[in-house]
Amino acid sequence: MTILKKLEVILGSRTYFIHIGSSIFISDNIFSPLKSDDKVMLVSSNIIFKIWGNSVCSCLKNLGVKLDCCILPDGESSKNFSSVDRIISKLLKNFHGRDTVLIALGGGVIGDITGFVASIYQRGIKFIQIPTTLLSQVDASIGGKTSVNHVLGKNMIGSFWQPTSVIVNLDFLSTLPKNQLISGMAEVIKYAIAFDSDFFNWLEENIDFVLKLDMKALSYCIYKCCVIKKMIVEQDEREHHFRALLNFGHTYGHAIETHLGYGKWLHGEAVSVGMVMASETSVLLGLLSIFEKNKIVNLLKKTGLPIYGPDNMNFDSYFKNFMRDKKVMSGIVRLILPISIGKSVIRSNISKSILTLAINNCKKT
Repeated sequence: MTILKKLEVILGSRTYFIHIGSSIFISDNIFSPLKSDDKVMLVSSNIIFKIWGNSVCSCLKNLGVKLDCCILPDGESSKNFSSVDRIISKLLKNFHGRDTVLIALGGGVIGDITGFVASIYQRGIKFIQIPTTLLSQVDASIGGKTSVNHVLGKNMIGSFWQPTSVIVNLDFLSTLPKNQLISGMAEVIKYAIAFDSDFFNWLEENIDFVLKLDMKALSYCIYKCCVIKKMIVEQDEREHHFRALLNFGHTYGHAIETHLGYGKWLHGEAVSVGMVMASETSVLLGLLSIFEKNKIVNLLKKTGLPIYGPDNMNFDSYFKNFMRDKKVMSGIVRLILPISIGKSVIRSNISKSILTLAINNCKKT
């Protein structure tokens, strides 16, 4: 086993570790503090479980835990109350109590659903995150945001419920489809644009190595994102202010996902276009230089991410979804905008004319 890094997310009684490594399941103590006779339910998707389920379950069974599994259909379309009911029904049928530990083995969808069930089942039980996609390893598995989608809005129903640990196994990425890997890079680039210009410069030079799964570049990239996310969560666990900056690109991006139907575009693809639109908005407001906006667009293009919004989506389609965004306060849309590469701010009261122009400027001509 190679443990590359171990980060502590310090949140008082909710403090936990992020373990980052390869061949990570060779060691039984990676699941500490699980012990013999503990009751565990592993939640995964049918695709992920087929590939990685045996190795994870074997490790758990070696500990002597009492293990059940709940397997869901893969994809964003499963992030709903039907899946929540399916997990809870299996917990009840198998007599799981408040001492049961849930384990999420999968991407952001599985992590969000499992965390949400953990937060509400018998008023709260423990859960462990084992993220299998780049997007979930650098972002979704850390920080305790859990949710399911509503037909009218993405992530509209959820809670804050911290995991007891996050286990990041780099080997999972070897079986990740290329489009999923590229999608996850949107969240990586988000961190760089919003918080760290040096990291942005590093990505410009090393993006090809990351996409080729070069272990040195990949481990640095994931570790860097986890460090940034940990720092932000520790400062603002419940997203009262500073943590909202993590939503850079997501207001536009979630609008695209909701309008098209969940799963039509990958989350990172929608966020990529959302970051371009937010950057264009910032240019129109005189906050960001055209030079730096072009650098942002060029890095997204180099990564293979989309930079243009859907052809069939007009301003009204965006705006009605903006009004359901969780950052809306007193009916006022708030956007996360970059003011330079490495620094972002929250802005409100942006005119509809500016928003319309930003959206139209990010369509194919």
